Amino acid sequence: MYFHSIDFAIFLPLVFLLYWFGCKQAIRPQNILIVVASYVFYGWWDWRFLGLILFSTAVDYFVAQFIDRSSNKKQQKIWLWVSLTTNLGLLGVFKYFNFFIANFTQAFRLMGYDFQPTSLEIILPVGISFYTFQTLSYTIDVYRGKLKATNNWFAFSAYVSFFPQLVAGPIERATHLLPQFLNAREFKAEKAVDGLRQILWGLVKKIVIADNCAEYANQIFNNSADYSGSTLLLGSVFFAFQIYGDFSGYSDIAIGVSRLFGFDLMRNFAYPYFSRDIAEFWRRWHISLSTWFRDYLYIPLGGSRGSKLSAFRNTVIIFLVSGFWHGANWTFIVWGAFHALLFIPLLFSGQHRSHLNNPADGKRLPDLKTLLQMILTFSLVSLTWVFFRASSLDQAWQILTTIFSFSQFFPLQLLPFDLLLTLLVFIILEWIGRTAPHPLAHLAIGWPRPLRITLYMVLVLLLVYFAGTPQEFIYFQF
Repeated sequence: MYFHSIDFAIFLPLVFLLYWFGCKQAIRPQNILIVVASYVFYGWWDWRFLGLILFSTAVDYFVAQFIDRSSNKKQQKIWLWVSLTTNLGLLGVFKYFNFFIANFTQAFRLMGYDFQPTSLEIILPVGISFYTFQTLSYTIDVYRGKLKATNNWFAFSAYVSFFPQLVAGPIERATHLLPQFLNAREFKAEKAVDGLRQILWGLVKKIVIADNCAEYANQIFNNSADYSGSTLLLGSVFFAFQIYGDFSGYSDIAIGVSRLFGFDLMRNFAYPYFSRDIAEFWRRWHISLSTWFRDYLYIPLGGSRGSKLSAFRNTVIIFLVSGFWHGANWTFIVWGAFHALLFIPLLFSGQHRSHLNNPADGKRLPDLKTLLQMILTFSLVSLTWVFFRASSLDQAWQILTTIFSFSQFFPLQLLPFDLLLTLLVFIILEWIGRTAPHPLAHLAIGWPRPLRITLYMVLVLLLVYFAGTPQEFIYFQF
């Protein structure tokens, strides 16, 4: 069930009315309703996925209790490994099994062996990478003593399957979201209205920005051999805005929907394309994943403590794993490796935390230095997106060599002025609202009520104008 579908437009108000009026603000009935609604939402794609999420929920629910009840550290570690091997094992089978088989087969053939293993015809469950990491954070935090295991099955099930963020995040920590299911929620009109604003902005990102950019990005990448370097470069820019509008748009909708039900989710994007270096980009892009890897992998490995060699090793590991998390393809691993290469010089020079404030903080416009830093960072990120979007390393290499080949750079074969104008307006609106969680939380708030309503109606009309067949969110495949 897509957020921007007619199905969801019916589903959401129905669940909202049952939640606040049918359950009469009683915690247990509300949690049961959320679990039922979440399973309906998830099963809308394929009901066979429901058994997997139910199994994962049950494993971590009971494992956490066994960890909590055990006073023996060795036994606690054994139970933690049960959770890790079960969850990562399922993720490995469904997402990476065929990738490893294909690469082992290729390796054996290079050595002269005719190795013909059997591959599995597996459908990748939607959002498995997201809810797997979410349940793992719970058992790990219980093991670390940061959280007590809950005995409330419905609260924990609601935490794992909460439909707004189930299939594409944000990846919530149990320490943040689970207590919200254990305590009473109160409807607050101001919070709900701001949630509606964020939903509206998320839909604009998805339908107006991402889906329109996708039309040209797909055309260029699917026929990359037919285009000049300048056109391919423009295609990488279109994809940069496509994936940002698509993914951050989903996060905005998820956060906004959650606010309608009295929940606060963590922020997942903070205007990443205004970043002044790669380190800042990763503090602003997919925040829930980057902080997950920081807290549960990078710091346990030693982080940046110790020698420069260990810091280099840990940084490379974190970026390679991040790339591999996105998909079972070498293109994602190389994408992660390139980001590591861009990040390491900042780490070693101590400049990886140079930009902790908002760009041009307190100013309307950036100075020349800040503007050039943002343009350079966006350019580097857009070029690395080529590996993310390309179907193979060969295609990515062909695109990049064409872009950097002077003889093949011209002419520019595609220049959709209407889309470029739309992107310019979008960038301006995001820049104006860059100090707020989303632009509509800042933009027009001080305007007279008729003008505010006019702005919202214009955005709604844009959605109606650009609406077509709902396009799948990119991160559903991860």
